[in-house]
Amino acid sequence: MTPEEISNLIETKTGLMLYFRGENCNVCHALQPKLFDAFETNFPKIEKIAVDVKKNPQIAAGFGVFSIPTAIIFLDGREFARVSRNVSIPALVEQIRRPYEILTA
Repeated sequence: MTPEEISNLIETKTGLMLYFRGENCNVCHALQPKLFDAFETNFPKIEKIAVDVKKNPQIAAGFGVFSIPTAIIFLDGREFARVSRNVSIPALVEQIRRPYEILTA
């Protein structure tokens, strides 16, 4: 995926989650399926993309990602939330629930 393709998705989709991960990051591997499952269950209209920072350093740098795992959630074309390292999935879901419901009503 190119930076241009990601920018296009941010502009055209209701929501997008970019999940920045590393191949050798155990926390990244443990968190990704839980986070993606929570989003699929609660926010099916938010597209989810995993970005390997080693394979895509220009994308990570372009979004100002300096630690992994990091998830950036875009709603209606704008960055709405950014979480890194110690992520509370229930807290993140609750933070996004109301704006998501407004956008998809």
